[in-house]
Amino acid sequence: MKLYDYLIVGSGLFGATFAYFAHKQGKKCLVIDKRPHLGGNVYCENIEGINVHKYGAHIFHTSNKQVWDFVNSIVEFNRYTNSPVANYKGKLYNLPFNMNTFYQMWGVTTPEEAQTKIDEQKAEAVARMQADGVTEPRNLEEQAQVLIGKDIYEKLIKGYTEKQWGRRCTELPAFIIKRLPVRLVFDNNYFNDKYQGVPIGGYNKLIEGLLADIETKTGTDFFENRRYWENIADKIVFTGKIDEFYDYRYGKLNYRTVRFEQEIIDKPNYQGNAVVNYTERDIPYTRIIEHKHFEMFGQQVYDCPKTVISKEYSTEWEDGMESYYPVNDKTNTKLYSQYKELADNEMNVIFGGRLAEYKYYDMAPIIEKVLNIFYGK
Repeated sequence: MKLYDYLIVGSGLFGATFAYFAHKQGKKCLVIDKRPHLGGNVYCENIEGINVHKYGAHIFHTSNKQVWDFVNSIVEFNRYTNSPVANYKGKLYNLPFNMNTFYQMWGVTTPEEAQTKIDEQKAEAVARMQADGVTEPRNLEEQAQVLIGKDIYEKLIKGYTEKQWGRRCTELPAFIIKRLPVRLVFDNNYFNDKYQGVPIGGYNKLIEGLLADIETKTGTDFFENRRYWENIADKIVFTGKIDEFYDYRYGKLNYRTVRFEQEIIDKPNYQGNAVVNYTERDIPYTRIIEHKHFEMFGQQVYDCPKTVISKEYSTEWEDGMESYYPVNDKTNTKLYSQYKELADNEMNVIFGGRLAEYKYYDMAPIIEKVLNIFYGK
């Protein structure tokens, strides 16, 4: 007899949600995490009475009512609406691209005027490509301009994207930008989903609710005593890096990572918005997050006398760094497919989450994926 039905490696959203449903079915679970806290990348650190998203901003959004009702059964979510702002050389533009953006960019006031301007610039981009003897975009720069035109590309896409990927847009493949959302309405709501918000009291409340009455161990690295951990449970749920699980048999997968510079500021309101992107290439960080705006609204902002901001710097990943974003180019996609073939043949290991599946996930699809594991047809 093994000690546990499931050993769950990693206490992020996939691991915690899996543990929750397994526990509901009467299974005995142990959740281990090498970090000193639970919650993976959704973990919040309370500073000056503010829930700081330690590993970057997280906004829950979904159109799946089952998922929304489930997370709200664990902790109530607030009414936060993601409406980021872009700062280009001191001038502010609303995101996503909508009538507010087009008015700020060109002074147009009607959808017809905006569409005419966009179509003109798209036609100019196509003409430039045809002059070079090509009919399909060869890189991200050409693809973006075919989709939205030169002005928005130059001011709101180019610099930000080059900082995000650490490469020039002319060196990035066109498929990275398959489409760009264009709204001919005055609507700054970034997401199209029906439901969105942040847990009241922070994401730790969600993780604590999911892992209530489940045994957990932090500061515990699966790979430091792998043979022991593999033998204490009938099955393993693995949410770490799939290439590490297989001891990098075929080589290492690549990632982009993010470095954060955090600062406590002695004023109640620094930038007036949770998310401000800095799209100018010469500014080294990609955005500034002011954390209190995720949970404090109106007078609440000023009732809390200080604020906490995080500047985000996108960098190349190296060993020992946190692995944030998979680099889904042809080389890494091929390499991952080799590891996935191994994973598909595992009888007693379940791989889940962005590191184990080498795939970028929003939070709601992770919840949905686990729901389908337990209750899907």
